[in-house]
Formats: sequence, C-alpha cells, structure tokens
Amino acid sequence: MNIELTPIGYFSCPQKYRFETPRQGVYANNTGHIVLNDDPRLEEACRDLGGVDRIWVLFCFHLNKGWRSFVRPPVSPGGRRISTFATRAPFRPNPIGLSCVELVRVERKILHIRNFDLLDGTPILDLKPYVPAVDSFPDSRVAWLENAKTEQWEVCFEPSVLRRIVWIRENGGPDLENFCSVQLACDPLNRKRKRLASDPDGVWRIGCRTWQILFRIEQKTLRVHTVLSHYAPEDLASQEDRYGDKELHRSFRRIFGNE
Repeated sequence: MNIELTPIGYFSCPQKYRFETPRQGVYANNTGHIVLNDDPRLEEACRDLGGVDRIWVLFCFHLNKGWRSFVRPPVSPGGRRISTFATRAPFRPNPIGLSCVELVRVERKILHIRNFDLLDGTPILDLKPYVPAVDSFPDSRVAWLENAKTEQWEVCFEPSVLRRIVWIRENGGPDLENFCSVQLACDPLNRKRKRLASDPDGVWRIGCRTWQILFRIEQKTLRVHTVLSHYAPEDLASQEDRYGDKELHRSFRRIFGNE
C-alpha cells in the first residue's frame, strides 16, 4: 500500500544547512515560523491554539535520501553504532520527523515557534498540541543513552568576533553563531564528525562552508576569538565561484582583514 502525504505548509527560518540543526530543539535558542497553505480550513484549524504552550510538529526530512539499520548518534557509549529505531536519526525508512516546539503566537495562518530542530523550507505534515498529562513520561528509560556521555560545553564569543559574525549573517552569509552553538557545545573535538584542525599554540579551527572559526579551550569553555575567510587570495582573484559567495568574502576582507 502506498500512502501519499501533502504538506499543509512550510517552515521558514534563517537556518538552511544540515550542520545548523541542533541535536534536539531543546538545545536550541532560535525562532522561526510555520506558514500554512492558502486553504481557509487550515486557518480555521488553528483557532483554538491560543493558550497552547507547545505543539508537536510532524514534518518531512526533505534534504535526506536513503537510510541504514544502524547509525552513530552525536552521543553514544564508546561511539558505537545504535539501531536506527532506537534513535532519532534523520535518515529513516520514511523521512518523517517529529519535534516538540514552543508556540509563541498564531497570526492567522502563520505560527511563530521557538526552539526547534527544523531547517528553512521544511515541509510541514501535521500539528498536534503537546498535552503534559499524556505526553510526559519523565521516568522512562533509553538504556543506551544512560551510558553515553552528554557533557555540554559552554561556548563564548569575543565581542570582536561577534561583530564579524553579525556582519556575515546580515550580508547573506551563514549564521556562524548558531553553527558554533550547534557544533561546539557537544563533543567539540571529534575529528570524525567535524572539520577540525589545531595549531601548535593551542588554537583550534573548525570549518563552516567557506569560513573558518578559531577558538581556544579554557577548562570546559570554548572561547571563539575570530572568524576568517577560508579562500586564499589567488582563489578570490579567480572568477570561478562555485558557492556564489566570493564577493561576500572580498567585502569581508576589505572591512575586517583576514587575521
């Protein structure tokens, strides 16, 4: 039997790439909105959402194809593989996702939400209210997670690097602040999962598309101190522009340099 699903709307937010997605929405600090399709019944179906603090969002992992029986989650005991149905891995037999998000407000066919693990353009399949009396089971176990290290690192930013990050974001580049919060807060030095390099003086570098973020480790704190263009000068002199961002990098270097 084949089942055909039609999205009821689409999600809109600044995050567009897989690496910008937090492990779970609860670890995020972001805002976005669901825009429902132009069907008056959909707007009517939201009428009584006023006063609902959280909703379940069922959606499609629209960027993913294929799946495997075992996956390696960001956190697992000894880094071992875990069977797919015992995880929330995004690569699944049917690419259906489920996320519990905070509902900020409803404006006709637009639902403003907070703390999510969705990306821009995500097709929305259904919405349901989160009901604590029947949806919360705080004593339930996930045995393999009990043996996994879930240590969270604090990520701090120097004021000078925040100025660079804000400029890049406001001029159409990736949200590097969100990238750092997602990639560095958990298992930040895992070279198998992250584009990492280290300098002899203790500076670590992580790549985000065509940018490099430099940080240092201070006990359990990661301090991000600068962002650099990853293009060499000869690359920027070339007219070839695979990622369509060389003019952004040229402007960045004119304003901030690259040190």
